[in-house]
Amino acid sequence: MQSIIFGFHKASRLSRKISLFILLLAGSIPIASAQNKAVRSGEKFVYAASYNMSGLMTQLAQVTMATETVKTSKNTLLHLSCEAATFSKWDTFFKIRDTYESYVNTTTLKSSLYKRNILEGQYTKKEKYIFKNGGRIIESTVSKKGKPETKKTFAVSGSTQDAIATLYQLRNVDFSQFKSGQIKTFTVIFDEKEMTVAAKFMGKETIAAGNLGKRECYKVSIAAKTQALKGIDKNILWLTADNARVPALIKFSIPVGTGQLTLTNASGL
Repeated sequence: MQSIIFGFHKASRLSRKISLFILLLAGSIPIASAQNKAVRSGEKFVYAASYNMSGLMTQLAQVTMATETVKTSKNTLLHLSCEAATFSKWDTFFKIRDTYESYVNTTTLKSSLYKRNILEGQYTKKEKYIFKNGGRIIESTVSKKGKPETKKTFAVSGSTQDAIATLYQLRNVDFSQFKSGQIKTFTVIFDEKEMTVAAKFMGKETIAAGNLGKRECYKVSIAAKTQALKGIDKNILWLTADNARVPALIKFSIPVGTGQLTLTNASGL
């Protein structure tokens, strides 16, 4: 048990890097040309999050992705959410309650508002991005535990998107038109910085996709110039090779270990 606890604390120090990898997946597709044909309101995907501790792939948390339609006084938007929470038996050692939200155009999935609320052990952080001028200007509000709230406005490229919105846009990419080894580079906003990432199409594989059963999937490798990721073709996303392109499996490699998100249940498709 001691080795498991030690391994969990080592993993906990890297929880923000793991979160970064999940968000880096979002930067792997073109933004401007995306038209939503795959994502529906009312979807819910549930994942088991595991980390390799002392040689054992151990389930530590649950990640839930969901969509719903919301109406404002001016627009109808799609609310995209991603929540991560450690299982109760691990909360004593290191409690995680993370929420990422994006409010997007129902047709283009272009961001209007992004929110991030992080609770990881004693670390807390809240972020809010308001996208203006067609997404070229961002007004950000950031607060961290024990520090004063900061606000600023900064410019980004017209194709830069918040991470959660872009992750959903990934499902609208027609990978059937990609050649094995084909690489594209794109940009995502994270921690008030634009980050360039590269996605490499690696062909198809048939894998288990939770309650969807065995599914043929597109295999995509993610790379970026960051210390959070390690290895060549070690950070990989599998998307079901159908019209929904559901993220079925995510594997990541970081400086002190490996982990994965495994789909357990998909509904609302």
